[in-house]
Amino acid sequence: MLGTQWIVRTLKEKGITTVFGYPGGQIMPLYDALYDGGIEHVLCRHEQGAAMAAIGYARATGKIGVCIATSGPGATNIITGLADALIDSVPVIAITGQVPTTLIGTDAFQEVDVLGLSLACTKHSYLVNDATQLPNTLQEAFNLANSGRPGPILIDIPKDIQLAEHDYQTYLTPTTIKTPSDNAQLYPISSDEIALAKQMICQAEKPMLYIGGGVGLSNAIAEMREFMNLTQIPSVSTLKGLGVADLNNPYYLGLIGMHGAKSANLAVQECDLLIALGVRFDDRVTGKLNEFAKHAKVIHIDIDQSEINKLRQSHLGLQADIKHVLPMLHQTVSIEDWHNKIKQLKAQHPTRYDHPGEAIYAPALLKRISERRPANSIITTDVGQHQMWTAQHMSFNHPQNFITSSGLGTMGFGLPAAIGAQLSRPKDMVICVSGDGSFMMNVQELTTIKRKKLPVKIVLIDNQRLGMVRQWQELFFNERYSETNLSDNPDFLMLAKAFDIPGQMISKKSEIESALDNLFNSSGAYLLHVCIDELENVWPLVPPGAANENMLDKSNKE
Repeated sequence: MLGTQWIVRTLKEKGITTVFGYPGGQIMPLYDALYDGGIEHVLCRHEQGAAMAAIGYARATGKIGVCIATSGPGATNIITGLADALIDSVPVIAITGQVPTTLIGTDAFQEVDVLGLSLACTKHSYLVNDATQLPNTLQEAFNLANSGRPGPILIDIPKDIQLAEHDYQTYLTPTTIKTPSDNAQLYPISSDEIALAKQMICQAEKPMLYIGGGVGLSNAIAEMREFMNLTQIPSVSTLKGLGVADLNNPYYLGLIGMHGAKSANLAVQECDLLIALGVRFDDRVTGKLNEFAKHAKVIHIDIDQSEINKLRQSHLGLQADIKHVLPMLHQTVSIEDWHNKIKQLKAQHPTRYDHPGEAIYAPALLKRISERRPANSIITTDVGQHQMWTAQHMSFNHPQNFITSSGLGTMGFGLPAAIGAQLSRPKDMVICVSGDGSFMMNVQELTTIKRKKLPVKIVLIDNQRLGMVRQWQELFFNERYSETNLSDNPDFLMLAKAFDIPGQMISKKSEIESALDNLFNSSGAYLLHVCIDELENVWPLVPPGAANENMLDKSNKE
């Protein structure tokens, strides 16, 4: 059996039915094996698109996403996707071709040290320089990708290793790497630690739940909602934590951080106990770190020990599987005064959608899309103002239904991620919310939508600007608008039409409902091109370096 045949066999054994990639010289043997290997290959039109489609596939299902690229520029093109997957804890395996082992180190055609390049943006990377290592490397890679804190794995395979013929089964040895089902045993919690946590919760007068992406990654959504509703402890979410909380809980305050709800930020600043669940204390959440929840004791629960005490010292740090530990913390708490304060904050700082004039107000549009879309539909976004508006004004019932580049903030993410999500869940509607800046970053993937006949819906919010950068230039750079004017954008409807994707352009509030009818009733892909005011900003906003209680809005932006 050839090495490439073993790779395809392993992929199938691991349940991989779809891979994303782009062929080239040093990966051609693997593509020959894929030709009749029984796995669907999706030809993306850029390796970055393939990596991000694999991320979308993984995040919509929890399964491992796989992308493939050739050596040299093919491999370097997937690096951004791997970095995105690392910071957002996404299980992705990237298989790259490499020049034959005899040519490594000779500056051969399309030779790049992709192992060295990838070390900083993967959970682990391999260079297979001995064919007998291939079976165990593949097994280890799959186990590592989805164990503990998930993350991307790169396997760089020279061309001669791909073509090496062996009885590979004889080289396969049992793995000792723990899998997710072993987490409860792998990260045990002592009864003393549980008792201390419960005591801290019981004694707190103003406790808060700080919900991060790790809760969804541990598949603890049901446990989290049960804990919220049993204890009635007020809660907030990070960007990646959206979709975890019970939206009907009266003490859920929504998004926290730079563009979070004002009530959420103020509540956290006032709390005396912060129960941090699967979070990183990221700067976009905390604002000025030493001012973040400065009156609070901290219980930090995370499966990754390196996150505990990394940025914020905890009074109790538990390396644990959140799904396993949350039921142990159940208890009744008496915090009526705190509940009244939370209600007061929500009443004082409501979200408003009244906007003067006939121009479309993006938050109101996104709220209507959220209200009208199918319950289990998936939203992907690119990065910019539209991303923050989506997080603020759309509701999500599961973290797998909101796929955005949270930690790296990768423009061009939304469209390929939507492709991956649609292929992983073909029965569910997928809507990509993009901006005119981000959309052009991976616009070539419209070809992939056409090729695969995918019914992806695209909502393109167009202000003819790099909106988020322009907003910061307005607020923090004395309105010196340097290189943010995109008024030379193409005709997006004509562009979509070139890929056989129909669409419609709207610019008035009165056009929204009929346009959404067309969007939701279309049987295939559809582009809704939404023109908005070029000077519209995302509010509220915590200025860089400020504490979270010092939020700006339209009334105090000066």
